[in-house]
Amino acid sequence: MDVLFITSVAAVVADPPLSRKLFIEALGLPLEGEGDGYYSSGNVPGSKHFSLWPLSQAAEACFGTAEWPADRVVPQASIEFEVADAEAVAAAGAELRRAGFELLHPARTEPWGQTVARLLTADGLIVGISYAPALHDVPGDTQR
Repeated sequence: MDVLFITSVAAVVADPPLSRKLFIEALGLPLEGEGDGYYSSGNVPGSKHFSLWPLSQAAEACFGTAEWPADRVVPQASIEFEVADAEAVAAAGAELRRAGFELLHPARTEPWGQTVARLLTADGLIVGISYAPALHDVPGDTQR
């Protein structure tokens, strides 16, 4: 597996209004909302994408339901690592399975164009292997 850079970091939040109070009001991060509890920015220095990801949306992304399964550790954060292309996401998923890791879902392309495979660590971290076309070959990009 050839990780190119960190794609995104997200705090997985059970109470989006309380989290907005900390991250936006107290810390002053330039996060913008999408009206559904998800707040994000590509303008937090040192990060390609930082977000507040509601737990219900993380459950939907990983399991297809708004409820996090009771038999799984509840995630506190998510980190995604970028690879070269969509095929590399599938290959990385297969490599992780061979190494004994259970994927939450195999490589799939989301409606916004990102291809991602995810797993959940015993510590409650969602780890994604990602290919987000918008993050490749960006003129003037110095964060890689």
